[in-house]
Amino acid sequence: MTLLPKPFVFVRHGETPLNRDRLIGGRTEVPLTATGEQQARDAAPLLANHSWSIVAVSPQQRARRTAELLLPGASLKLVSDLRERDWGDLECRSLSEQTPYEETPPNGEAWLPFCTRVTEALNTLLAQYDTPLIVAHSGVFRVIRLLATGTPHGERVGNVAPLWILPGATPDDWKIIPLEKMNAD
Repeated sequence: MTLLPKPFVFVRHGETPLNRDRLIGGRTEVPLTATGEQQARDAAPLLANHSWSIVAVSPQQRARRTAELLLPGASLKLVSDLRERDWGDLECRSLSEQTPYEETPPNGEAWLPFCTRVTEALNTLLAQYDTPLIVAHSGVFRVIRLLATGTPHGERVGNVAPLWILPGATPDDWKIIPLEKMNAD
């Protein structure tokens, strides 16, 4: 699996009650907290400085609401395959109970099919649009990290912390850079 070598920006949704309480969210539908809504409002000026060819969003409530607050009035393209991984029996359980990413959670979605659907969704968007903005979930970012660096492991991506995902000279030479840092340069 590889990503088409085109730049895009990824934003994880704002804080939810499950994030705040360090619980596994997965497919569970939850709203943003007041903090999550404010995170999106605070990041809005940073994203408003760009012309996005498309704003592609997971259909889950927390991602949709984040996108609405980030870019009020923007047309959003809901992309079903950008939804979060189904953690099965682990949904709403403590993050400390989460299985390693490469293992299939009980009654949940296996890692490889999850990676495949997310990669195909991203490549479909990258083939059709220049510089898309993607608003989705930490699991989707884990797939992006895997494709960009060879591992899904690393620090959890922050809520509403926009990141440039930039291809390099070779397929494994991707850069992941905070959007605000790119704007400062």
